[in-house]
Amino acid sequence: MTRWNTSHIPDQTGRSAIVTGANSGIGYVAARELARRGARVLLACRNEARGVAALERLRAEVPTAEAEFRQLDLADLSSVRDFAATLGDFDGDRLDLLINNAGVMALPYRTTTDGFEMQFGTNHLGHFALTGLLLPKLLATPGARVVTVSSMLHAIADIDLDDLNSERSYRRWVAYGRSKSANLLFVHELSRRLAAAGSKVVAAAAHPGYASTNLQTAGARMEGRRSAERFIDMGNRIIAQPPDGGALGTLCAATAPHMKPDAFIGPRSGLRGAPAPSFRAPWTKKDTTSERLWAASVELTGVRYDFTPPTTL
Repeated sequence: MTRWNTSHIPDQTGRSAIVTGANSGIGYVAARELARRGARVLLACRNEARGVAALERLRAEVPTAEAEFRQLDLADLSSVRDFAATLGDFDGDRLDLLINNAGVMALPYRTTTDGFEMQFGTNHLGHFALTGLLLPKLLATPGARVVTVSSMLHAIADIDLDDLNSERSYRRWVAYGRSKSANLLFVHELSRRLAAAGSKVVAAAAHPGYASTNLQTAGARMEGRRSAERFIDMGNRIIAQPPDGGALGTLCAATAPHMKPDAFIGPRSGLRGAPAPSFRAPWTKKDTTSERLWAASVELTGVRYDFTPPTTL
């Protein structure tokens, strides 16, 4: 793969995209660059004020942008269902691109509205439910893709199928790694099921390397650990690449021609730089594990995927 950058994004005119967590960081950059290339973009964000501010910023940076904001809280399955149910006026029955970007990182233990451990519930279950509910639109759209943002830190922890909600023990970074492994297992299993159904929808994954976003400092800020927050912030400023660089893997997975199903795209060096196929831990491609996680996710969310191709007249 050549040194890919935003100049390689094909014309997106006529295509529609949903980006979760698009109010800041790599999600905002992904939404902005897709809009810059002509896509109709929906910013799906939890916080209304921040989402509206991001939309105004995007329209200022890209005056030709066709973009809108809608509220979506991935830590509340009723919000996910409401979002999907009211999406009919966004580009009709089609959806070219779903970017599952939103996430939380290394938080103190807490649970979602539905009682799931927050990192697993937000990073994996919320996006699992969202993708399943939007699948009919994706199946009806030629060339559609689903891109789920994982992390290189998935490699610190395999999923624990017997303790998905960290009820036996909770370590914030281990829980984060497990949620990011869950993202990759989800993409693996979704790719298998799409292929079995004869669908051309491509499910791929990406990671930003070490990108400076507000994710890293959120946990320390919530607990008032100011020294830790300052240390992380220093690392962001000295080592990390800016969100514009961190978003390249996502944009490449979303738009590069001939992207392979179950691909995992990230910075060539691992931390920063042009996107390329990335290392992934071997446990994230185990069929038996991905099948069991899928079954558990269906049970926990109540969302069952229907891979039946849409009828054509």
